[in-house]
Amino acid sequence: MSLNKKLNTELAARKTEHLYRSRKVLESPQSVEPVINGKKFLSFCSNDYLGLANHPDVVNRFKQAANQYGVGSGSAHLVSGHTKEHHSLEEELADFIGTERALLFSTGYMANLGVVSALCDRHSEIYEDKLNHASLLDAALLSRAKRIRYPHLDINNLEERLSSSESANKYIVSDGVFSMDGDLAPLNKLIALAEKNNATLMIDDAHGVGVLGEKGKGIIEYFGVDTKQVPVLVGTLGKAFGTAGAFVAGSEELIETLIQKSRSYIFTTAMPAAVAAATRESLSIIKEESWRRENLQILIRQFRKGACELGLNLIDSISPIQPVIIGSSKKTVSLSEKLLEKNILISAIRPPTVAEGTSRLRVTFSATHTEKHVEHLLTALRELS
Repeated sequence: MSLNKKLNTELAARKTEHLYRSRKVLESPQSVEPVINGKKFLSFCSNDYLGLANHPDVVNRFKQAANQYGVGSGSAHLVSGHTKEHHSLEEELADFIGTERALLFSTGYMANLGVVSALCDRHSEIYEDKLNHASLLDAALLSRAKRIRYPHLDINNLEERLSSSESANKYIVSDGVFSMDGDLAPLNKLIALAEKNNATLMIDDAHGVGVLGEKGKGIIEYFGVDTKQVPVLVGTLGKAFGTAGAFVAGSEELIETLIQKSRSYIFTTAMPAAVAAATRESLSIIKEESWRRENLQILIRQFRKGACELGLNLIDSISPIQPVIIGSSKKTVSLSEKLLEKNILISAIRPPTVAEGTSRLRVTFSATHTEKHVEHLLTALRELS
C-alpha cells in the first residue's frame, strides 16, 4: 500500500469516528469577537485570558521594537540572537515570579522538552499526572527516564509509588492548571511529597501565570508557597501574556544548567526581539491591571451558576478553563457545529486529547468578555439542551 493510500484510509477512519480536525481561518486580530469568512463570531475558545493579544500598548511596543531590531532574531541565543529585550524580559520575569533567574524558550512545548531532557536521564524516575500536557509526556519519553504515571490528582497513589522507590533521581512533574479540565494540581501536597521523598518538583503553570493569585503570579501565589519549594517552574507567554514563547524560572544553577544542556534552547533560533519587547509591556499590564483577573472570576462564577441551573456537566474549576463534559465525540461535534450556526465559537475536544467518553466543549473566558456575552452563551446552550 502506498503512503498516500495508507494516509487516506487513516484520515477516512478519523472522519467516521468524529475525530477529524480542521482549521478556521481568522481574518481579524485575536479577540472575543473574531471575524471568520467575513462574519463576526463570539469566541469562547481562546487562551488569551487577559485580552492582551491585541492590546494597543502591546501592539505599539511590538512595532517600536520591530523598527529597532527587525522582525527576526537571526540566530540562537548562544550565537547572536540574544538582545537587550530578551535579557531584560528574563530579568523582569524572574523578579515578577520571585526567583533568581528566568530563561526564555521559543514555545512552551520546547521549554518542557528542554528542561526535562536536560535534568533527567535513564537513571531518573519521572512521576507524572496522567492528564499532564502532551509536551510533558513527550519530554519524559525523550529523556529516557523511567516513567511512572499516577491517576489524575491521586496523591495517595503517588505517595505509595514514591515511597517504594529507591532511586536517587526522582522528579514529580505536573501541570499547574490542567489544560483540558481546568482544575488545579494540589500544590501543597505535591511539595510535601517531594520534600519527604527527596524528589524534585517541576510545575508547568502555562494556564496559571498571569491569571491566578492576587498579583497574577500563578499557582505558587494562589497556594501561598515559597518559590524555592517549586525548584522548576515553567510558564508560557502565548496565553495570559497574549504574545508567544515561554520561560523557565528557578535558581541560578538551574538556569545555567539549561543554558549549557537544554537542546531545545541551544539549537533553535531565539524568538524575535519584538516579541520579547511586547511581552515586557504585557507584564507591566499584568502587574498594574488587577481588574482583568477580577473580571475573569466574575464571569466564571456567572457561567458556572447558569450552567449548573441548566444541568450541564461541569468540572470543579476556578480557572478560565470551564469544560462542559458531553460524552460522545459525535454529540460533542454536533453541539459545537450548532453553536457555530449561532455565531458562537467553541471547540469540540475529543480523543486522543481527552479520554474516550469524556469529549467536551472547552469553554474558555477572557477578561474582555462581558456578562452580556456569558448570558448569550448560556441562552444558546439552553436552546440546544
